[in-house]
Amino acid sequence: MGKRSKTGVLKRLREVKKAEKAAHKREEMRERKESGVDPEVASPGSTLATAEDLAGYGFPVDEEDEQEEEEA
Repeated sequence: MGKRSKTGVLKRLREVKKAEKAAHKREEMRERKESGVDPEVASPGSTLATAEDLAGYGFPVDEEDEQEEEEA
């Protein structure tokens, strides 16, 4: 048997690591499905900034806009 080159060995190690990572992800997905827990999906409005958030970042906030939002 011949001596393997270092690059070939490193390539094989990368492939093994990638395959193990994929297998781990598949196992986690299977466990989540079996446990009945829904995947963590953010609600559509959860990423919107409030008027207080905008004011904290220094954006001008009109008081009229705040009143319209409260009425809705």
